[in-house]
Amino acid sequence: MIGKLRRKFIVIAMLSVTAVLAVLIGSINIFNFREVIRDADNVLNILTANEGEFPADMGPMPFGGFFDVGRGGRMSPEMRFEARFFTVAFDKSGNSVAVDTGRIAAVDSSGAVSLAKRVYASRKIQGFVDDYRYRRAGNGDITLIVFYDCGRSLDNARSFLGISIAISVIGLLVVFSLIAIFSKAVVKPVAEAYEKQKRFITDAGHEIKTPLAVINADCDVIEMESENNEWLTDIRKQTERLTELTNRLIYLAKTEEGSKDKMNRIDFPISDVVAEDVESFRGLAIAGGRNIETSITPDISYKGDQKAIRELVSVLMDNAIKYSPEGSTVKVSLVRNGQGVRLSVANDTVDPVSKKDLDHMFDRFYRTDESRNSETGGYGIGLSIARGITEAHGGKIYAEGKDKEIRITAEL
Repeated sequence: MIGKLRRKFIVIAMLSVTAVLAVLIGSINIFNFREVIRDADNVLNILTANEGEFPADMGPMPFGGFFDVGRGGRMSPEMRFEARFFTVAFDKSGNSVAVDTGRIAAVDSSGAVSLAKRVYASRKIQGFVDDYRYRRAGNGDITLIVFYDCGRSLDNARSFLGISIAISVIGLLVVFSLIAIFSKAVVKPVAEAYEKQKRFITDAGHEIKTPLAVINADCDVIEMESENNEWLTDIRKQTERLTELTNRLIYLAKTEEGSKDKMNRIDFPISDVVAEDVESFRGLAIAGGRNIETSITPDISYKGDQKAIRELVSVLMDNAIKYSPEGSTVKVSLVRNGQGVRLSVANDTVDPVSKKDLDHMFDRFYRTDESRNSETGGYGIGLSIARGITEAHGGKIYAEGKDKEIRITAEL
């Protein structure tokens, strides 16, 4: 349990840090790419307004040699000499009538026309084709398409994106290492409280056994000295019930975290063990008007604690028979599951089981509304014991509900 809590803490912390980094890095890079597009559009505004050329007189240049180019953009006066662009003009029929590649060396006339035809056919006003930002303009007879080379700016933006991702990954690895180191200290108070709780259950259980044994012995003496009566019968019944609860609480404490190394693991024929234990419940099922169907793959061997596996089967069978209506069928299945085995026990229910009940079914003392019935008995810790046994064997256990059937599966 503590190990699972620690892993959950690490996962939640890492997901939180990753989400924050993703938002920050994503926002910065989106802003960076938008700046590239904004600067390119500012240049294209000037070029399309002047038929594909920079004007001879760019106007005054206040503020240290910068000037406004519209829409909030500012541009260096050297831009007219640094910008790399080309233009292609089309007539009404879609034929290229003029090509100007004098301000770019990366594209010749045929390449410029080829790119321009792709843009002309798309009928888009502006956008990107390869690393060129384009803008369409025209006066009705002639359509002018201006292409501005954003290759250098886009390369810088891509490099920044790659560097920021690489730094983020390194940062996440460092954060993961720190969280993994300090998570032990974070969950230490919980671990200590949990250990004290388990120790209390075990110690209290053993202490309770003594007065229960004395009460039973006193009942025996009273019965020998006087006639049997309903009060003595009730006392004996309640002490037996309390003894069973105490024993199961102690067993639950032993099966939880820290018990993996204490398991007496041996190779044994789990198919035979499951079949034998299931068969022992057939009389109880028949007495309650229920049937048992088995689908057990023969000759499966498993290395584990045979006594614990028998307890697991008993818990699942007892639970299935106890909470299934009269006339229903309990279905038991055992199959190979890779290197392990999968044990499933399914039974019908009076009403469909809710998602909430399925999620809490293995919690201590949790019982669904349908099971809060004195006729069924039980203490609400059987499935907690089943989970402890399964996890002690390195497996997992879960419940699935479909219509009025519930299936509990233990993967060992």
